[in-house]
Amino acid sequence: MFNELYNFLIHPLLSYDFMQKAFVSLVCLCFSSPLIGVFLTLKRMSLSGDAISHAILPGAAVGFMFSGLSVAAMTIGGMVAGIVVIIMSSLFSRVSKSSEESNLAVFYLFSLALGVLIISLNGSNLDLLHFLFGSIFAVGKETILLLGLCTSVTLVLLSFISRPLILDTVDPLFLASVSKSGTWVHICFMILAVFNLVSSFQAIGTLMSVGIMIIPATSAKFWSYKLSNIIAISVIFALISSYVGLVMSFHFNVPCSPAIIISLSAIYLCSFVFGGHKGIIKRFVKGKHYEN
Repeated sequence: MFNELYNFLIHPLLSYDFMQKAFVSLVCLCFSSPLIGVFLTLKRMSLSGDAISHAILPGAAVGFMFSGLSVAAMTIGGMVAGIVVIIMSSLFSRVSKSSEESNLAVFYLFSLALGVLIISLNGSNLDLLHFLFGSIFAVGKETILLLGLCTSVTLVLLSFISRPLILDTVDPLFLASVSKSGTWVHICFMILAVFNLVSSFQAIGTLMSVGIMIIPATSAKFWSYKLSNIIAISVIFALISSYVGLVMSFHFNVPCSPAIIISLSAIYLCSFVFGGHKGIIKRFVKGKHYEN
């Protein structure tokens, strides 16, 4: 029994170089993206994260058109595209008085269509699948370094802006009344979100990158109300699902990114039912207690 578990769970990671690179890449993602996801969900901006993840596609596609699968070119292109979409949606929302999320949805759909068109005209179906779903087993040293840099920048920057960011999340009007840093903190946070999505798309694709950012954070809120606990739990959930998805992909020859998202979704459903803070069973028991 122990040997079977070892061969299924541990042996592939210790025996294959591509598995080790994939694991290191996912660990970097798990210590970065869920942190951004926690604040996005608390700020009720989950759809914005989804929109940005699609908005980076044309920029990355232009980088691919000029430099092939160059990590640097696609990263720069994706960053530029993501920031442009954020700025344009903000400007349109101010001019038209419509919500920023509705404008962001329009821009992200346009960006997704444009990105797919550029890749289709200048690449193959394999290239398109690489952009949309990633290729975690093919990551190289450049991608690992990029993900490591993204994790380091995220942790350092969040440590500096955490207090005003929490205030901006909980009570933006109060922050605006006592400080002028709210706008700059929001801009800095959104650029950080773009950087995380651009970095993660190199490994798990644009369609799946937002999943490892949002789903762990959403699941963690069923277990605690404290911000520090939510962050820790979201990272743990991301690590567990990433490892499960990686192992399932190796043994059953299925795409890794969807396997990770399915694992995260299973964790979400378990949290929804059994969560110690907002789970259905917890609320049902509490309701029965008040009735008695």
